[in-house]
Amino acid sequence: MRSTFDLSGRRALVVGGTSGLGRASALALARAGARTVATGRRSAEVDAVAVEIEAIGVSTFRQSADATDPRSLESLRARVEDEWGGLDILVYAAGRTVKAPTAELDLESWNAVRTVNLEGCLLTCQAFFPLLKESPHARIVTFASLTSTLAFHQVAAYSAAKAGVLSLTKSLGCEWGPLGIRVNAVVPGVFVTDLNRELLEGTPRGQELRMRTPLGRFGQAEELTPAGVFLASDAASFIT
Repeated sequence: MRSTFDLSGRRALVVGGTSGLGRASALALARAGARTVATGRRSAEVDAVAVEIEAIGVSTFRQSADATDPRSLESLRARVEDEWGGLDILVYAAGRTVKAPTAELDLESWNAVRTVNLEGCLLTCQAFFPLLKESPHARIVTFASLTSTLAFHQVAAYSAAKAGVLSLTKSLGCEWGPLGIRVNAVVPGVFVTDLNRELLEGTPRGQELRMRTPLGRFGQAEELTPAGVFLASDAASFIT
């Protein structure tokens, strides 16, 4: 059973992997044995996570990338192919949110949230499809949200984008499954990250969400990452 979850020799890329659940996921994949790159827009944060990955004892490289820029993703793909010769695991964890009454939500904010969460996911999957379809262990893991299926107050842009991520994940699972690419979404409960900290800590909304959570507390990132490792492993060979 232990070997079923072993990712030794696999090549993993986490886009949006420099903070929050993305960073935790990158470190978990590395601990499971995968060569892992965690990328994001800020080079200092990319370097910081790379140092942590190297300390685990697996190889990595440093390259920042913008998931909303096809040219940036093309450059990253070329680097992955040059360094590793291919890719086995792709995790899309980049995200952005805004809290505002929907009647007052401006189009610029709506587009910004949608672009990072949904279009970035699509562009990233498209960019790395040529490498993944050549891998016998191809996995894509996206991050959806409770808001993918539930309504939350004053986060309509984020909710709509994350509903789109869940739908896109299902579509890719259907289309790319016959090619050997398993595509799955992790749908977290409530985890405090830099993305949502101001909305949750010491607020009435945070208190209500904690009350509605069966364990009576928010999740820790390390409690979510085993799900991603599972979906990236041979244990999930028939899940898409």
